[in-house]
Formats: sequence, C-alpha cells, structure tokens
Amino acid sequence: MKPAPFGYHDPTTVEEAVALYDRLENARPLAGGQSLVPMMNFRYAVPDHLIDLNGVAELSGVSFGSRVSMGAMTRQRDLEFSDEIARRCPIFREALLNVGHRQTRNRGTIGGSLCHLDPSAEMSAMMMLHDATLTARTVAGERHIPFADFALGFMTTALEPNELLTRIEFDAWPEGHGFAFEEYARRHGDFAIASAGVLVKFDERGMVQRLAVVVGGVEAVPARLRDVENSAIGHPLSQDLIAAVADSAGKLDGTDDAHVSAEYRRHLATVLVARALRRAAKTPHLQEALHA
Repeated sequence: MKPAPFGYHDPTTVEEAVALYDRLENARPLAGGQSLVPMMNFRYAVPDHLIDLNGVAELSGVSFGSRVSMGAMTRQRDLEFSDEIARRCPIFREALLNVGHRQTRNRGTIGGSLCHLDPSAEMSAMMMLHDATLTARTVAGERHIPFADFALGFMTTALEPNELLTRIEFDAWPEGHGFAFEEYARRHGDFAIASAGVLVKFDERGMVQRLAVVVGGVEAVPARLRDVENSAIGHPLSQDLIAAVADSAGKLDGTDDAHVSAEYRRHLATVLVARALRRAAKTPHLQEALHA
C-alpha cells in the first residue's frame, strides 16, 4: 500500500518547525520515520502535512552537564556508540541492542520512539527508569513534562496537538552503580513481549542504597516498581528480596494480544526482573568498588 496524499514541509529551525505545526491542520512531525512511514503506508495514519525535522540541526546531539540532555532527533545509533553514554548510562547500550536492527537504529530517533510510545519500546522504559523530564515546545513557549506524566496510555502521550518534543533530560546515576536490561521477544529485533531494567547502588556495607526497576511490554506504558524499590533500601540484595521484587512485577495488570496472554506476560516479568537484579549485582565495576 501507499500513503494518502500529503504536503511536505522542510524546516531548518525549531522556530520554523513549531510555527508550521501551529499553523497547519492535521500535521505530523517526521523524525526517523521507522514507525510513522509504515503506518502511513497502511493508512493507519493519514496526515495532511508532514513536517520533516531531519534538517533541524539543533534538535540533535547529547550534552553532559549537571544532567544528561538529549535532543529529540538524536539517532539511536549515536547513543549506542557514544563512549560517554556507555560510561555514564551503560544500561542504555544494553537496551539499545534490543531495538530493532542496525538499519532501524541508524534512522530511528530517541524522540520519535518516545512520541510513538509503543508499550514494548526500550527507550520508553529507559526514560521511566531514569525519571526523565521531556521538553515540549510551541509558538508560545516551552513546557517541561515528567515522563511519568508524559506516558498516558497505549501509544498516547501528554503532548498537546501543537506541541513538539524537543529535548529529554535526566540525572545520570553515580559511577559504580549496577545495571542490567533483560528482554524476551519472539525473535531478536521483534517487539518485546516483556522487558526489565534495573539500576542499583550499594552503600559501603553492601546494603541497597538506591534501587530503580522498570518493566516494559506488560502494561500499556512502562511500569516502575516504586513500592518495592523504596522498601529495599537498607537491606542486602538477598534471594528473598529479589523474589519479593520479582513477585511485585508479577502483580502488574498485563495485556492480552494475538501472541500471548496477560498471565504469560506477568510470568515473564517475574523471570526477567529476577534475572536483571541478579546480573545487576554482579556488574564487574560494581564488584570492584564493593571490594576496594
């Protein structure tokens, strides 16, 4: 199939892009196009105008100041090969290796993935895990949206019709933290049936000082296990604690689809969370720090 007729617009600045988005009716921004173009070909999405953001240079790139800041048009492949991302946010590389294939990561953007908000998307899970803040821009100014408020439901974001996602920011965890990302899909590169991401920091006694756990693909949006995260603080990451956190993941609502049941997704969540917790505690540089 082919897309319905549409007008094409090629801005070179953010100001020009948001002005077009404000003025044109039934317009969609085009980022990497890895999701939007197939949707248009199947007539699932039928915009009257496409606003191509690929020529807006200021929307690309990553900076590392007091916070990690990513332009919405930053390619997934650039994040995958960033030495600074690997050093400061190593779980991103693990997660990115599960995103489609090399060809899709070459074109796919961080902002495009977040705005598409597929329940199984790895980058959405990473933003929930890091409590990211998203910046949306209109002709009237900017709005800052916590990712927990940005992800409203199945492929539904908090962006207003004339808002353009421009930047993503979050605090990197301190060096020496443990991390792991686990995913199960029918085959590599397919949409995840379930995934789990873990970040953990231990104190000098080996007790959990900070813990973050996210489960993707099970519910309509990534789920943080905040209650068990908080209750784990001050305790060793024992098998009992791992079992308790994994059991919490198994209590998520879950969704049914043509491939698997909600019950199966919940089961996968318990397995993947437990696996990620065990592996996060064995991160090599974390073990070196604990035994220094």
